[in-house]
Amino acid sequence: MNGPTVPTQAQGQAQAAGCPVPLGGERFLAGPARFYRELRRDHGPVAPIELPGGVPAWLVLGYREVHQVTSDPVLFSRDSALWNMWDRVPENWPMLPMVGKQPSILYTVGERHRRRSAVLGDALAGVDPFELRDHVERFADDLIDAFCGRGGADLAADYAKMLPALVLARLYGFPDTDGKELAHAVNALVNGGADAIAGARHATAAMQGLLESRRAEPGAARPPADVAGRMLAHANAGEFTLDELVQDMRVIMTAGHQPTADWIGNSLRLMLTDDRFAASLTGGRHSVAEAMNEVLWEDTPTQNIAGRWATRDTRLAGTRIRSGDLLVLSFAAANGDPQVRPDQHALTGGNNAFFSFGHGEHRCPYPAQEIAETIARKGIEVLLDRLPDVDLAVAEHDLVWRPSPWLRGLVSLPVHFTPTHIAGGSR
Repeated sequence: MNGPTVPTQAQGQAQAAGCPVPLGGERFLAGPARFYRELRRDHGPVAPIELPGGVPAWLVLGYREVHQVTSDPVLFSRDSALWNMWDRVPENWPMLPMVGKQPSILYTVGERHRRRSAVLGDALAGVDPFELRDHVERFADDLIDAFCGRGGADLAADYAKMLPALVLARLYGFPDTDGKELAHAVNALVNGGADAIAGARHATAAMQGLLESRRAEPGAARPPADVAGRMLAHANAGEFTLDELVQDMRVIMTAGHQPTADWIGNSLRLMLTDDRFAASLTGGRHSVAEAMNEVLWEDTPTQNIAGRWATRDTRLAGTRIRSGDLLVLSFAAANGDPQVRPDQHALTGGNNAFFSFGHGEHRCPYPAQEIAETIARKGIEVLLDRLPDVDLAVAEHDLVWRPSPWLRGLVSLPVHFTPTHIAGGSR
């Protein structure tokens, strides 16, 4: 099977709504914001799109419509088994890691999902905020120590793409000697290249090994001091299987690392290119938070999410949605909806009504959001403390964005600065 073909029903659906637009490609890369504006102009808040291989779906662009879909898990389910296109999708379809039938918390629904989400939230809520900041500072200093004497670095590869995974590994309970290898594995997994499968296998094996070794430890019944221990307590009580915990821990590691890495990189890019945030580069702290908030509105790392599946025929913003249709939620387009942001150039002023962490039952757990924000903000602050004259080493228009409609981040962020050999560990 060379690739899926659009069924007759989907063809009629696409023709009725207009020609479906490929999600991605040159038109998207030329400017995502413009791409979303044009789709909204041509189709309204719900647009017909094509995924790789000509697979049809709907892109939900409107702020109100994204809120409606994420608020109704009965009508718009996270259960991908409902999809009416499974008989048209080949085994090697590149989107399978994102929409495939998985045993993780991402595709669990109903009471089972609510309980798994509560367990995961409780495990993350047990993270001590003071210890978290200490971990971020220590790993940030270690990473900066490796390049501060060179006078230049790629802040994406050398810093942003390493820091969140290192911190999360420590919070999980991994020894620091394993953290860097796990960070590389998670990066390979999310990059989707030739090493993606190997990265996924390494991350899964690492989670399983951690839980199994923790279960075998003497005195394992004492109060757990890390995420793995708090998760394991529920397996020991018979509430969840070890495999379920492994899957959920890997999901949170992946979902917590890459968007946070892009949040760091995108915020640094904004502060290095926009005069409104210049104070951050000279020790200001308030504008760091402002820049991070602005990024979640304008360049949110989580652009589009696949997705939700209609459990019956329905209408959304006047568009006919058939039972089993796939809806891709465009958080980026919703954040830029002119009905909620009529002036796209005005600063958001700390408004946090964005969809960058999702909404509804399947939103990012609040403790995970707080951990991500601490890692990103403290990571940026430590970098600016250590390298106060950091500046871009290339023109802004030469920066290259990842060619993905799903996650918004820079391929690299080359900078230069005055070399220093002051060890971060002396802070």
